[in-house]
Amino acid sequence: MIPRLVVAAPSSGAGKTTVATGLIAALAARGLKVSPHKVGPDYIDPGYHALAAGRPGRNLDAWMSGPERIAPLFAHGAAGADVAVVEGVMGLYDGAAGRGELASTAQVAKLLRAPVVLVVDASSQSRSVAALVHGFASWDPQVRLAGVILNKVASDRHETLLREALEEGSGVPVLGAVRRAGAVDTPSRHLGLVPAVERSAEALRAVREMGELVAASVDLDAVLALARTAPPLTDEPWDAAAEVEPVAGPRPRIALAGGAAFSFSYAENAELLAAAGAEVVPFDPLHDERLPERTAALVIGGGFPEVYVAELSANAALRKAVAELAASGAPVVGECAGLLYLGRELDGLPMCGVLDAAARMTPRLTLGYREAVALADSPLAAAGSRVRGHEFHRTATDPAAGPSPAWGWRTPAGPHTEGHLHGSVHASYLHLHWTGAPALPSRLVRHAATRAAGQPG
Repeated sequence: MIPRLVVAAPSSGAGKTTVATGLIAALAARGLKVSPHKVGPDYIDPGYHALAAGRPGRNLDAWMSGPERIAPLFAHGAAGADVAVVEGVMGLYDGAAGRGELASTAQVAKLLRAPVVLVVDASSQSRSVAALVHGFASWDPQVRLAGVILNKVASDRHETLLREALEEGSGVPVLGAVRRAGAVDTPSRHLGLVPAVERSAEALRAVREMGELVAASVDLDAVLALARTAPPLTDEPWDAAAEVEPVAGPRPRIALAGGAAFSFSYAENAELLAAAGAEVVPFDPLHDERLPERTAALVIGGGFPEVYVAELSANAALRKAVAELAASGAPVVGECAGLLYLGRELDGLPMCGVLDAAARMTPRLTLGYREAVALADSPLAAAGSRVRGHEFHRTATDPAAGPSPAWGWRTPAGPHTEGHLHGSVHASYLHLHWTGAPALPSRLVRHAATRAAGQPG
């Protein structure tokens, strides 16, 4: 039995990240073990959740992982917690384009049988708030919209008008009213909020202030009581070991890029690598001049190399080590930011030069779910493997795909190819949650083990 609730909103920009992070921090300040979760593919919000909770923020993405894995993944992440807070994505009923409710906050709430708290931006309305809440509460009878938190409330008088309207016309209780508070705003840039890992002390202060604001504005006892109305889940927790077959023999060492420039990662991806038999060793390309000793494979995930391009370029020793590892035939996987780092240059500055591709910032945002197929064998995927992933970037590479592309998918304009396969290197813009394709980490670890077996000493 895991008490739980979902924090949703009518649309993006209502303040659900501030409220959800504040709830996590406020409940943790009471001494509760809070399990934080985020609907959808976003990497940044879970970083703030993790600061607030003191445990990893985990994603629940029904597109990439599959609806059948949502409750098991939740149970895995929330093990040992007193309460779980799940932040939604976009508007409550918004999901994968053209796929109905798939990957929406509403679908995840139903899969978790969790009550929903709606965060409403009340800054430009009063009595109309009741019509809005009534509409969201009645749209899908299987979604239990059980509470409202009013955000950006201007004054005591404004709060009174809002509460009176909701009491009269919605039937949904008000759990709190949060005043406008610029002090807890977090800075943004081209892909959304600045990741918590980049802000260190500032991020900790912002999270603390969010917790204090919510504690002063929301009835936490009522929130906990609501979370405890969630019925027991019957799903067994997801188990990485049940998804993969571990390699025999010594554990191959897989280096995993991290730090401020490569902060986008899903916790379950590393757990799958470890369950498949790898020793996963993090390193920071901004500061480490060498790869970990005995590296048999390398994974470079997403992040913001464009923000740290000068520092990454200046670390010539590590760039050389990455290029030498790739040239030796060791498996190398680059995902979005990793693709940029493995290329010849980024915004005119030298990168690792593993791929003959130049990357640059663009004004165009590329965003959306993709259903892709592997076009050839690689250490990550067998030809013909089908995956569901997500693109999210404001950069472009020239060429967009190498002589041997990594993935192909269909678009309204026709077939599209993307990414680069070069020797033992697999690099692409596509972000993947490997829980939806556990054959990929299994395959990568097998290739790494073969590589390790051929290494001296």
